[in-house]
Amino acid sequence: MAYESLLIADQILAVDIGATNIKFAHVNEDGVLLRTPRRRPTPYPCTPERLVEFVEERITSGACRRVGVGFPGEFRDGRVVRPGNLSRPGGVATDVDPDLEARWEGYALQEVLRERSGRDVRVVNDATLAALGCVGAGGVELVLTLGTGCGLALARDGHLQKVRDVGAEVFRDARTYDQVLGERGRALDEATWLEALVAAADGFAAEFLATTVHVAGGNARRVTPTLFEGHPYQVVINGNDAPLRGAARLFA
Repeated sequence: MAYESLLIADQILAVDIGATNIKFAHVNEDGVLLRTPRRRPTPYPCTPERLVEFVEERITSGACRRVGVGFPGEFRDGRVVRPGNLSRPGGVATDVDPDLEARWEGYALQEVLRERSGRDVRVVNDATLAALGCVGAGGVELVLTLGTGCGLALARDGHLQKVRDVGAEVFRDARTYDQVLGERGRALDEATWLEALVAAADGFAAEFLATTVHVAGGNARRVTPTLFEGHPYQVVINGNDAPLRGAARLFA
């Protein structure tokens, strides 16, 4: 039993915080999933304190010494810049609460999780974590994550680049990328959703001169590369486990 605990301690706990669910999985240093991912509903209203308590409990219940976390909003230098859909008190179907959003802005999530859990916790934006689980080593690679909302990440020759959080940007018809390309937009009209996805990929690929576009996230399974035939970039469809795999690269 002691030997098994030592083996688990050397594994990495990957935590993918989504606006709908939070996924947890153990991975090795190569990003290979060692256990079936577990999924729990994201707690709402999702205050910083409530999320920390929720995640900390699951970190400390295991033996992993290293924890990689993806946060579903703009995140920089260990702090939340904007919380994205977590500022909606009843989930994505409700309006943003300015007071809740203000509680999140500037919140030192990485430091708090480290102090509370006593583990080496590293937090990045969820699209960045997905990119770490997708990108290779050559050219300009764009990563679009499709789930409750829409995320964007960028890598050049295998190295991640700073890029804006596009979820709240207006895309078309006065609606944001989250609204058009997120799950609510897909559920409303999947054909229109797919057409909008191609348009978004075209626009971002042209903006960043991308040679490869990766599609990741829970709704990536609804997309096929043939949708992009004739477009001047390669498309790679990644599974929903890309952020979990990417957690290992935070410790490389």
